[in-house]
Amino acid sequence: MTTESTEGPPKAMDWQDQPLDCATCRNADLRAAGRCKPEHACAFDRYSKRIARFFSWNPATAEQYVNHPYFEVRAIIARYVNVFELQRLAKDPDESVRLSAALRLPQAQLRKLVGDPDREVRIRVAQRLDPAELGALIWDADYFVRSIVARRLPAGLLGRMANDADAEVRGQVARRIDEQGLLAMRLDEEADVRLIVAQGLRPSLLHLLADDPDWRVRFEVARRTEDTALAARLAGDDDPMVCEAAAERSGAGTRPAVSDAMAGR
Repeated sequence: MTTESTEGPPKAMDWQDQPLDCATCRNADLRAAGRCKPEHACAFDRYSKRIARFFSWNPATAEQYVNHPYFEVRAIIARYVNVFELQRLAKDPDESVRLSAALRLPQAQLRKLVGDPDREVRIRVAQRLDPAELGALIWDADYFVRSIVARRLPAGLLGRMANDADAEVRGQVARRIDEQGLLAMRLDEEADVRLIVAQGLRPSLLHLLADDPDWRVRFEVARRTEDTALAARLAGDDDPMVCEAAAERSGAGTRPAVSDAMAGR
């Protein structure tokens, strides 16, 4: 996107680097009314700030520019045009125009962009689409799109993403999936995901992760377990952090267990 120079306002040029002539402009009446201004607010300038300022002053004129050859103009008017023209802009060949349209499209039209070739457009779709409609993006080619889906998808559908190829996506799933799904993820190949599993499981199930190869996972088991026998076993762990956490837990075996919420105060 073109921006104005910090050294002073550039000359009024159109998107093809040709000088602008206000005397022959079709917006002469708007200029006379103070609703456009050379080098400040102009629909035909190449600078996006000036274009945006023009349409913020004159939003009712936006539909006159749907077929403008400059993509910056089409992207900006997507903020103002009616829904019918907006649907046309959602099919624009330029991704920035489709991205701008995706900000305002009704849900029925937004669904049509789930297969857009540009990842930024699909990211916007994943952020706005009704969660119940996100199933179409579960297998999106881009990990970040899938990560957004994992944060917003209805919990009952998260199992379909538990084996995602990307560990970050699986981590998002582990933070929200139900206990049955969480148990299935305890064998995940990525330690960061297993750590999230350990943080989410209820204490009575933590023994399933007591022999995890990653010390952070075992530390979480030692820190949260209510099983004094398990804590005593982990007190002999190879990692000193695990040993210390387990020793503290086993030493508290005769006292009422303190909840995580109270311990965090």
